[in-house]
Amino acid sequence: MKPDNLENFNIKKYNPSQKNLWDSFVKEAKNATFLFQRDFMDYHSDRFTDHSLLVFKGEKLVAVLPANISGSELHSHQGLSYGGLVLSKKCTFPETLAIFKNVLAFLNREGVAVLKLKLIPKIYHQLPSDEIDYLLFLTQASLTRRDITSCVNNENSLKIKSSNRLRGIKKGVKNELEVKEEAKFKAYWNEVLEPNLMQVHNQKPVHSSAEIELLQSRFPENIKQFNVYKDDEIVAGATIFETSNLAHAQYISANEIGRQTGGLDFLFNHLLEHFSHKKYFDFGIVNEEQGEKVNKGLLHWKETFGGRSITHDFYEVKTENYELLNDIFI
Repeated sequence: MKPDNLENFNIKKYNPSQKNLWDSFVKEAKNATFLFQRDFMDYHSDRFTDHSLLVFKGEKLVAVLPANISGSELHSHQGLSYGGLVLSKKCTFPETLAIFKNVLAFLNREGVAVLKLKLIPKIYHQLPSDEIDYLLFLTQASLTRRDITSCVNNENSLKIKSSNRLRGIKKGVKNELEVKEEAKFKAYWNEVLEPNLMQVHNQKPVHSSAEIELLQSRFPENIKQFNVYKDDEIVAGATIFETSNLAHAQYISANEIGRQTGGLDFLFNHLLEHFSHKKYFDFGIVNEEQGEKVNKGLLHWKETFGGRSITHDFYEVKTENYELLNDIFI
């Protein structure tokens, strides 16, 4: 049985000639961020086989799916922190149903057996966009992973009361720490972030300093570096990815001097004030081992700044299950 409304939709695999069309759509979508712009997605195109899709209703673009392919599995892009179906602000539930059903049917015909999605966290939505959550339920998708991320709702924020946090902030003031927003990343990467990650986790950051500087040059309004200085030395820092709704902190680190002088407490007290005009401040995930373990110390630190948990969900759905979306209305 073919899905309803198949004839109304045309699904095309992305090609670079459609870059402007893609980017223009993403900028106006109801659940997208700058991570879905092609200048962000394509910086690591050598690592993934892009298989992004565009969904047209007649001649009008109504949805895109940032994706890469691996064997018979399509992933909502593995080079991105989150993904899924990106929808027009005009998409109603019935239209989203038809879009998702047609995407699954298209992939099934193309020999793709499984679609793997890491959903866009709700705090990134410009409009309510939970249609896909419900459609995944109807198509018997499997929840394969669930992370928690700690965020502050600036419209109803909690006052910092932790004696440890307040002591750290005061320590930073006493040590005359200074926070600077900078456009260069190399010094922080080389002097603080990379040595600390290697010492504690035996890992390197996902982005090299050259890669993050390239991305910042492409998205100067969205990617920002905040460093903490003790005299003329960088002692702590964090990288901010800024969207219309929120500021997301990542690559958070401090060296020994930064730890002794309250560098991160001082920095995040500053960042929470600096981005208080945003709806949310996102501290990022606190999970390890594919979401099955929680870093208790990291969670506690974020929660003492007023952070509270939301989930970030990962699903797998069999493309053959598109038929389960037929005849759902009564």
